[in-house]
Amino acid sequence: MGGQKNISSFFETYIDKDSLFKDKKTLQSSHNPQPILHRDNQIKEIAHILAPTLRNEKPSNLFIYGKTGTGKTLCVKYVSNQMKKVAEERNISLKILYINCKLKRVADTEYRLIAQLAREFGKEIPPTGLPTDEVYNIFLKSLDKTENNIVLILDEIDQLVAKAGDGILYNITRINSELTTSQISIVGISNDLIFTNNIDPRVKSSLSEEEIVFPPYNALQLQTILKERSKKAFKQNVITQGVIEKCAAFAAREHGDARRALELFRVAGEIAERKNSKKVMIENIDEAEDKIERDRFIDLISTQPKQFQATLYSIFQVLKNQKKSIFTGEVYELYKKICNMSRLRPLTQRRVSDIIGEMDMLGIINAKVVSNGRFGRTREISLPLSPSIKTKIKRILEDDLSIV
Repeated sequence: MGGQKNISSFFETYIDKDSLFKDKKTLQSSHNPQPILHRDNQIKEIAHILAPTLRNEKPSNLFIYGKTGTGKTLCVKYVSNQMKKVAEERNISLKILYINCKLKRVADTEYRLIAQLAREFGKEIPPTGLPTDEVYNIFLKSLDKTENNIVLILDEIDQLVAKAGDGILYNITRINSELTTSQISIVGISNDLIFTNNIDPRVKSSLSEEEIVFPPYNALQLQTILKERSKKAFKQNVITQGVIEKCAAFAAREHGDARRALELFRVAGEIAERKNSKKVMIENIDEAEDKIERDRFIDLISTQPKQFQATLYSIFQVLKNQKKSIFTGEVYELYKKICNMSRLRPLTQRRVSDIIGEMDMLGIINAKVVSNGRFGRTREISLPLSPSIKTKIKRILEDDLSIV
């Protein structure tokens, strides 16, 4: 009870305590920094491709891709905001629509996406109930009411195709043939570098008329980004020497992800503050890395289907005897026993091998395909996780699979 009584006094002390942060929001991914560092060339390219809309001409459709945290959305939003300003000053008819395709109930079906676009033009569309063709017609009529140049930005476009199929992209790229007074251009943004390899060739040729690839940031570029943000985010003389460099090195190792670097920086500051430290130290970066990795894996694993969990638990158990790496066949034999204990119907060995491939993509395990001579190919599996995370994940898996 004593601990509970002290909570209100803890909050009082917390409010009065000096914070290490000046403006923590500047470390969030939603913050729009000025200037955007190391992306001048990409911003110019986007501007040159979309500029014809300001002369009432239709620009090429544009496809932008690069890994997470490489500044794609940031640059597109910056260019579109500048275009909106010029259009307003010159009284040019231009509408720029931004849709994040990852959002549920906005872009998870063709109906919902077109309904959302129609709403942007003041049309009331029910969440369900109308035929999709009718929603398209309402949208087309709303476009043709006035002379409009429309730029439609579809962020995480690969998510839209995964949920609704690539037919939706074909239909959107064909909309111009049915318009008389307006014209629409598409800007697709994707984290998946090979996304266009898997869509219909007709869609690909009409969608990606122009392409821009955003390269990952290197460690030095990440350092300058973090230095710039730290001036706004933290109070003076709070960041000790080497913190920014270490943070940048960690994020550069993770595919040059600036979002990851900023998250590390923020969490390190929060950890230092929680310890009543007056400064952010190098060891706080290590602690932040552990915490983020732990939280990410635990969230990821606790939301996976039971078959995924049973496969992962089998890997944990086979690796328990301190072997450095194991093979798919060993995992599958134990997986069948785990399924029996958890009252699951076992999948085929091929499907379990696919699940192991998914885990590798998510970074939970390392699974290298190796040749097994005349017996075909198999996967050599190892676990890159730290011991503390392994223990927590094992406990979650045992709870979820009801393994005593």
